[in-house]
Amino acid sequence: MGKLVGVVGKPNSGKSTFFSAATLAHAEIAAYPFTTIKPNRGVGYVKVKCACKEFNKTCNPQNSVCENGTRLIPIEMLDVAGLVPGAHMGKGMGNQFLDDLRQADALIHIVDASGSTDSEGKQCEPGTHNPIADVKFLEEELDLWFINLLKKDWQKISKEVEQSSKNPEKVLAEKLSGLGITEKQIAKSMKESGLAVEDFARALRKNSKPIIICANKSDLKESEKFLDELKISHNAIPTSADSELALRRAAEKGLIEYVPGTNDFKIARELSDSQKKALEFIRENILKKLGNTGVQQCINKAVFKILNLIVVYPVEDENKLTDKHGNVLPHTFLVIRGTTARELAYKVHTQIGEKFIAAVDARTKKRLAADYELKDRDIIKIMISH
Repeated sequence: MGKLVGVVGKPNSGKSTFFSAATLAHAEIAAYPFTTIKPNRGVGYVKVKCACKEFNKTCNPQNSVCENGTRLIPIEMLDVAGLVPGAHMGKGMGNQFLDDLRQADALIHIVDASGSTDSEGKQCEPGTHNPIADVKFLEEELDLWFINLLKKDWQKISKEVEQSSKNPEKVLAEKLSGLGITEKQIAKSMKESGLAVEDFARALRKNSKPIIICANKSDLKESEKFLDELKISHNAIPTSADSELALRRAAEKGLIEYVPGTNDFKIARELSDSQKKALEFIRENILKKLGNTGVQQCINKAVFKILNLIVVYPVEDENKLTDKHGNVLPHTFLVIRGTTARELAYKVHTQIGEKFIAAVDARTKKRLAADYELKDRDIIKIMISH
């Protein structure tokens, strides 16, 4: 099962616009990895430099797309129900919100950096609501949710830990399996906090549901009041989801050539005066001012920095970099940093994992042991017994 990135935020922060822009991907990408996408799920993608350029080859991707040496790798995204105060007690869409959150491995929190929506997402005078309050509010809601979940069974869990021969991490992982929490995350949280329930719950929330702050509406003048603080205190990424959605829709219609995450676009055909004006406004006021719209940067940061994933290319022929059908660099896998060659074999196919003998680094042609830890952009041949 791949990683799932959740998009969260209060009403009118731009959450739905961000999600729409992020998942307005090529139909051929969306068709590959996820056969059934629920209404609130979509396929976005991370953007990386493809290995094909390094070898001066034309690749034939089977589970992703390569555009002029840029590999677009699918990632499943979740549009989480809107957030309101009291969500942890089931207020508003609270129960739906928290049920969605159970499934997410990382969260992109969309905040209105222009301060034009109040704590409940209602329109207010731009610049009057401090978005830092929204960041704290989400963290507090999640902390309270975790605390309530743990407190409910804490005595029972403590008793089971005392009486069981299993280690505490295993017992807790079994109890919290519905939240997608791993033993490693539990062990890290215990080390950071001890077992005082509230401290542990907060540490566990941070480790199991890490959050990126997307400072949306950063193109609006009022955002200048809050942007520096958001960037310094929360490493927020300045974003204009409206602009990204407009650019991706224009590219989809063939009006422009645009690679998400870049700082410019190219006019592809004759435009009306209103189209020219709108696109020129985005170029001058967003792309030149911010450097990019921020949407692609948020997704890449969630996947590569927060979830700590790397890209690897399994091949069958380490010299031609092909599969058995002759496709060049056909597959990309997103795996957690520290994944071994044998673990990759199992991810490719269970039978390949069971028959694993060794691996070969396609660049150096060196034989690699089962416990070799894969590096980002490794091209790996997996050797199996016949």
